[in-house]
Amino acid sequence: MPTMHSDVISLLDFVQIDRFYVSCHFKCSIKNKTVISTVPFEPYQGKIIITWQEMLFHPIESYNRYYHTPITIYGNDCHETIVLKAFENVSKHFKWNSEYKKYIHN
Repeated sequence: MPTMHSDVISLLDFVQIDRFYVSCHFKCSIKNKTVISTVPFEPYQGKIIITWQEMLFHPIESYNRYYHTPITIYGNDCHETIVLKAFENVSKHFKWNSEYKKYIHN
């Protein structure tokens, strides 16, 4: 079954964001267990790669590209978010339960 963003958001108990990382706390309300996933604070598709030549010859453009790339933490209309990336890292701790129609802790 493909992961639905709304199913993952329902597990989200707490999100902590600092300069470099996002920590997502996924809590199973049925078993009262929490799993924490920490991922880099970067665009979902991967790191922003800037070569030293770009930094040397185009410092302002490099700065703007690095610091102004939109990053989506979570949202129901977006399927590439940091929360989904964080859930993928800990999804082995959860399984889909048809009775409750949600993910529960293993």
